Amino acid sequence: MCGTRKMDQKVVLPLCLLLAICTIHAAAFPALDTPEYTVLKEEGDFEVRLYNESVWAVAMVDDFSFVHATQAGFHRLFEYIEGGNHNWTRVPMTSPVVTGIVPSAGPFCSSAFAVRFYVPPKFHKAPPTPLEELDLTFERWGKRTVAVRTFSGYAMDFNVAQEAEKLSISLGSSDFAKDATYPIEGLDSYAIAQYSSPFQIFNRKNEVWVNIKLDKSAESLSAK
Repeated sequence: MCGTRKMDQKVVLPLCLLLAICTIHAAAFPALDTPEYTVLKEEGDFEVRLYNESVWAVAMVDDFSFVHATQAGFHRLFEYIEGGNHNWTRVPMTSPVVTGIVPSAGPFCSSAFAVRFYVPPKFHKAPPTPLEELDLTFERWGKRTVAVRTFSGYAMDFNVAQEAEKLSISLGSSDFAKDATYPIEGLDSYAIAQYSSPFQIFNRKNEVWVNIKLDKSAESLSAK
């Protein structure tokens, strides 16, 4: 397991301020779009979902800190949805913001992060083109199976890898998913999806996402 460096207020406070602006932005669009999915299986402390096709705007960030990378990436994405594109189009806020940990030295140890904004369905065919200086790309996801563990509190450097490891342990002891393949080559080691406003202290919602490939027996069970 890689060590994590402590986050000081210089990092945490700017992130909270940025997300606060995002909260105000979201208030103008109270019904936030979210990626559509079907629950294939609920088991213990996790569930397995089948996500529909989706489109994501992505900011790649090289950093050793999950929090700092999320802050830096989301800042670029927020500029984009506020009109930082060649169409001068304001894009409605969506949920969740997903930070993917890109495979590197180990399954839960990386200095590369992909911070993702879910593109609203009305822009799926032709998302506004980002300004070049924002250095954003788009990912078009086909249907994918994702194991999900929910956790509360704030998603921080000290706890995200712990939550991901708990999900990995649960998958390994599950009759449904114990023979699943994960992580999948070419995809994130895991990702953290954040849903809550920074002002929400209690009942916060975060999720660990791990892309998995079910074996044939599990696929047949999920189809029933």
